[in-house]
Amino acid sequence: MSTGAPRDHVDHLLLSVLEHGPLHGYAIVEALRARSAGTSAMATGTLYPALRRLEQAGYLTGEWAVVGGGLSRRTYRLTFSGRAALASGRSAGAIGGTRKPCLG
Repeated sequence: MSTGAPRDHVDHLLLSVLEHGPLHGYAIVEALRARSAGTSAMATGTLYPALRRLEQAGYLTGEWAVVGGGLSRRTYRLTFSGRAALASGRSAGAIGGTRKPCLG
């Protein structure tokens, strides 16, 4: 992601969900579902590769935490670069210069 902006619609949606605070994967899926009034869901096969890509690009940080019952989950947080990329995408009014966000 050398352009300095989210690569596509999925990236923009994930950044916009995380701007309100850190979330783990399932909570991200639920937030996206709530934003779409239950009409849209993101498959884990789409979610986790996108989260890794955004983390590698420096837009997110992730950390493992142990929660109730000894389960581990990774929580993602927007970085300064991620906030800047999200703001840039919003001010341009498009994602990747071609599409308008529908849920962000």
